[in-house]
Amino acid sequence: MIKALKTVGRYIILMGRVFARPERIRMFFRQYVNELEQLGVNSIGIVLLISFFIGAVITIQIKLNIESPFMPRWTVGYVTREIMLLEFSSSIMCLILAGKVGSNIASELGTMRVTQQIDALEIMGVNSANYLILPKIAAMVTTIPLMVTFSIFAGIIGAFCTCWFGGIMSAVDLEYGLQYMFVEWFIWCGIIKSLFFAFIIASVSAFFGYTVEGGSIEVGKASTDSVVCSSVLILFADLILTQLLMG
Repeated sequence: MIKALKTVGRYIILMGRVFARPERIRMFFRQYVNELEQLGVNSIGIVLLISFFIGAVITIQIKLNIESPFMPRWTVGYVTREIMLLEFSSSIMCLILAGKVGSNIASELGTMRVTQQIDALEIMGVNSANYLILPKIAAMVTTIPLMVTFSIFAGIIGAFCTCWFGGIMSAVDLEYGLQYMFVEWFIWCGIIKSLFFAFIIASVSAFFGYTVEGGSIEVGKASTDSVVCSSVLILFADLILTQLLMG
């Protein structure tokens, strides 16, 4: 318990250093653009691929498991839409990104720590926490809501491809179900939740990488710890945010 409280205290202190005013705005913006490409643009491919196949699989599973003469045929599209909007494209996708992006952030900062690059920045009088971590947090908060939107569209396209090429049901029935009782607020719920999840992924992973002590083995352990801790915090935040936004 004392160790956990100590870790939380170190995290809060580090975030206090991170959110200081950047000393050079031009340098911050340059780092921000680089992180947009590394953390955001390079992750779009896996987001689209996973979302496409998940949308297709959800459609097939729902069609096979709730098929009944008493159930309207458009129910498949309705349930698929609700699953993609409410949970998969925001929460589950962020869990996947926590493994890809979070481990990348932790290993990068951990390697810089053990090779004394962060110490060199400190000796030069640079706020290394602000210089290294703030652009990553800003890039994640910017790109993850966009990736959630892409994920929703990719999942719906996957559902339609299942109907067109798999022939499991009529695309007209699927389209009607996707439009039936559509609630725009559900999309905003997913985007709002993804903003919190993006901050969790970037800040927690950066904390574990930045505070590494030791050698390469500790870097690997910090990378694993960052993914586990980020995933648990995302699930906890999902519970709280879902209750606040939809309760």
